[in-house]
Parts: sequence; C-alpha cells; structure tokens
Amino acid sequence: MPRAGTRPTSRDVARAAGVSQAAVSLVLGDKWRGRVSETTAERVREAARSLGYRPNLAARNLRLGRTRTVLLVVPALTTEFFAGVYTGAARVASRHGFGVVLYPSPEGIGPARDPFASAQAALDGVIASSMAAEALTAIRGDQLPLVMLDSDPDGSVGAATVNLDIADGVRQVTDHLLALGHRHFLHLAADVASWTFEVRARELAARLREVPDTSLRTARAPISIKGAQASAEAALAGAPAPRPTAVICDDDQLAAGTYKAARRLGLRIPEELSVTGLDDLALATAIDPELTTVRLDAELFGERGMQALLAVLEGRVPPGGDIQVELVVRGSTAPARSPH
Repeated sequence: MPRAGTRPTSRDVARAAGVSQAAVSLVLGDKWRGRVSETTAERVREAARSLGYRPNLAARNLRLGRTRTVLLVVPALTTEFFAGVYTGAARVASRHGFGVVLYPSPEGIGPARDPFASAQAALDGVIASSMAAEALTAIRGDQLPLVMLDSDPDGSVGAATVNLDIADGVRQVTDHLLALGHRHFLHLAADVASWTFEVRARELAARLREVPDTSLRTARAPISIKGAQASAEAALAGAPAPRPTAVICDDDQLAAGTYKAARRLGLRIPEELSVTGLDDLALATAIDPELTTVRLDAELFGERGMQALLAVLEGRVPPGGDIQVELVVRGSTAPARSPH
C-alpha cells in the first residue's frame, strides 16, 4: 500500500496484484495481449481501481522519450567496477539517442541531494545498484521506470532486474580451492547489507556443506583495504585450530587487505595461505602474487541494464538470464599444506 498522503505508484499496483511493474505497464498501456493472461490483466486493473491509481501523464510523456535521459544510481565505492557499468550503459544509450547521468549515493552519510529540481520531470528512467537502493526514495526514482542491478529477482522493486551469475562465481572459486586440497576456510565478507553479498555467503556455505571435513569461519569487513586488513588479521590470528588455509574474499579490495594481514602475521601467500577475490579489478594484477579472482564484466553489466530499461520504456519484457562470470586463476592459490 502507498504511504499515507502519497500518490499510488505503479509499484504499489504491482505489489497489490502480485505481478511485476513490467506487467502493470503492459496491462495499463493496453499492450498485454499475448504477453500476460486475461486473469492477470484483470487482477492488475482491479488493483489499480482499488488503489485509485492514475498513470502519471508526465511519466507517460517521459516514456515517449522527450527527455531521453537516464539516471544510473551507484554506491560511492572506490573501485573502477561501477565506472565500467557506466561505460557500458552509456554506450548502449548513445546508440538510441539517450544520455546517462551518473548519480553516486555517498556511503555512510545517507543519500545525496536530488540532482534535479524534480527527478520525475527530468528523467526517462533509472538504473540502480541494489547497494545504492536507499537513494531511490530520496530522488523519487522509485516512481519512474526502474531497472535494478544486483538485486533479488523475487523481491525487486524494479520493473526488471539484471544480475551477474555471482552464485556460479562463488562455486567456481570454492571448487578450485577444494581441488587444491583446502578444507578449512575463512570467508572475509563485505560488511554491506546487499543481496549480492548475501548470495556469496549462502552459496559458499551450501557448497562446503556438501564436502566432508570442511570448516568455515566468517569475518566481516568494510569494503576498504585498511578495514579488510584489520578484520583478516584479527580473524587469522585468533582462529582456533585448525587454522584456515584459504581466505575467500567478497571482492578484490578485501583480498588486498588480506595480503597485508598475512604479511603482518608472517604467513606466505600462497605457500601457507591461499587467497581469492571477486571482481578482477586492475588491483588484482598489481599485487604480488597476482590474485586468483572471478572476472565480472562490468561493461556488459551496464549494457544489459540499459537494454533492459529500453525494453521497459517500450513496453517489452526484457530478456532474462544472468550474465556469466569467469574464474581467473593466478598466483595467489596453491595446494593446501597441513594446517597447524
């Protein structure tokens, strides 16, 4: 239900009818035939009537492409990953006569000010990372056509979701380490409340439950090299026997911090401690030994996000399927030694 005093949105109709925003757009735009069932269409219409929903004429004009501007909302994290997402989104947008405005949501200080006097009056739609989703309400971006990146497809607030196959990436990393004989693991987890990091933790635990005589400890760290160093050092120094022989990090910055922690503790990588990351940032080949990590194609991620938003704006159902990821094996992993 909409908050008291606020105008019902298409997201409210979608929730009431138990369908996606894309389905609401198709039904209320009279483009549903052959795409959703008559029963579903009637359920959407009834939900709209009961909520008193009226399509926003300004938003309808925007969907016709009058401003041809899209907002990309990302977390203010200090990596080049989201720069790649922007590059990919802007590349596709330019082919269709759209521009992309990058809107970083500063970490730790709440959402930044609305970059426009009225976001709804200046934008065709929004692409947002789930890690920056809190900024959407502040800029009223959740009332525009919205595509979510790295978001739970079953609980997304967007009309569409685009995801990397992070679960498969975690399985690839874990299987690589298991094949090297590792059985005792430390998961250095990003201290960020986000679906994508929940997937990492869930998949890692599930995979290790399938293998006898494995152990898994978890330590949380902010996404920074300094924060990761402190968390990894405390976890490794205080770990009861058997000590972890491999550290699986939620991203490459956490892995770099783990390198510094290992050096402080006198542990050699990879002879005494294997370390893995996830992202394949430039950092991965700047550290020594070079990092075994999972390559995420940030530019393709941005391209797919923009393609999905264009589909939503045109009343089409975006194509599904997660983006494949790839394990890149380098010098930071080696066969396990007997823990001590």
